[in-house]
Amino acid sequence: MKLSVVIVNYNVKYYLAQCLHSLYKALEGIEAEVFVVDNHSRDGSVPYLRSRFPGVHFIASSHNLGFSRGNNIALRQCTGEYVLLLNPDTVVGEEVIRSSVAFMDGHPSAGAHGVQMLDDRGRRALESRRGLPSPLVAFYKMMGLCRRFPHHEIFAHYYMGGLSWDVPGRIEVVSGAYCFLRRSALEQVGLLDEDFFMYGEDIDLSYRLLKAGYENWYLPVQILHYKGESTQKSSFRYVHVFYDAMLVFFRKHYGGMNVLWRLPVRAAIYVTAFGSLAKATLDVVRRKMGFRNSAAAAYPYYIFVGGEQMVRCCRQLAADNALSGEYRQAGREVLTTLHAGLAEAQQGQDRPVCIVYDAGLFSCQDVLQAFSQHPSDNVHIGFYHVRENCIITMNEVIGGT
Repeated sequence: MKLSVVIVNYNVKYYLAQCLHSLYKALEGIEAEVFVVDNHSRDGSVPYLRSRFPGVHFIASSHNLGFSRGNNIALRQCTGEYVLLLNPDTVVGEEVIRSSVAFMDGHPSAGAHGVQMLDDRGRRALESRRGLPSPLVAFYKMMGLCRRFPHHEIFAHYYMGGLSWDVPGRIEVVSGAYCFLRRSALEQVGLLDEDFFMYGEDIDLSYRLLKAGYENWYLPVQILHYKGESTQKSSFRYVHVFYDAMLVFFRKHYGGMNVLWRLPVRAAIYVTAFGSLAKATLDVVRRKMGFRNSAAAAYPYYIFVGGEQMVRCCRQLAADNALSGEYRQAGREVLTTLHAGLAEAQQGQDRPVCIVYDAGLFSCQDVLQAFSQHPSDNVHIGFYHVRENCIITMNEVIGGT
């Protein structure tokens, strides 16, 4: 077996269905097996997906095991020469897997690599390339120096700001959203550390690979990661789990360092966590008191682009769900020029705009490339899937069977 793909799911059945559709296109011609570990979802994920993807190995847990333990269950069963840990809220370009396999075949010293992740506006996610959060690097980030000097070799090391986005490069931390691993390296350093429930386990694994003498790499091939940097960072749960994971990593790998370094870094972690919680609390209070954006700015405007059947079905979905928008019947040969015109026309609008593409007509790779060439603050990626008769964006699923 050349490749084993492992996905841990929790209550995102439509996003996972979209992920699997894109994944199977990317796996064409590759000997592969796919495992989905369901962490006790309550949205009917397993029966819904099992009937649609009979080739997937589903493992249904009766408890929420967390990211590390969920992955490890499948990792102990899979047999691939390579292993891909993949998030369910991703869309994989058609050439990504082949590029990953070819790179690992040609770089025997590589233990793992990641790819260029895009957010739902076509912007490159900084988490695509990260440095180890050593005490000094973590301190620079938490003090805002990484954000203030985004391309500085030292201050921006957390996001490897000195590297080019357009060529492969060695990095230190590979994101768990798309973590392509050499199985022999994984067997040498061990599976994911289950002390990390969610977040931080990818940093820990990447560090162990480096300490074992392997290289970690970044490849400039694209996937969409709906959540990424915006994964509910204003929520209480995120703040608690993320900063707890940082403390676990810090204790594990830097617990023996001088107290003069430990104290300020730990203090910075707690101060940052407190600030995030305070902001989250303020946001909740403002929403409950009615301080919202204007109605026009709050609701997205949709542009549906695709074949005749997609346009017809989306008209009905829009009517049934009170969506405002417009419709463009178009073929794949005009995607690049059409998207450029649509994105430019929507620049500067107060309202969010979601361009929804026909997933059965346009390739994921072409859609992601079009968005990455014209990133925008207010124009978002959406897909329509005819089989499920649903529209999927970062924030909502409309329709569905």
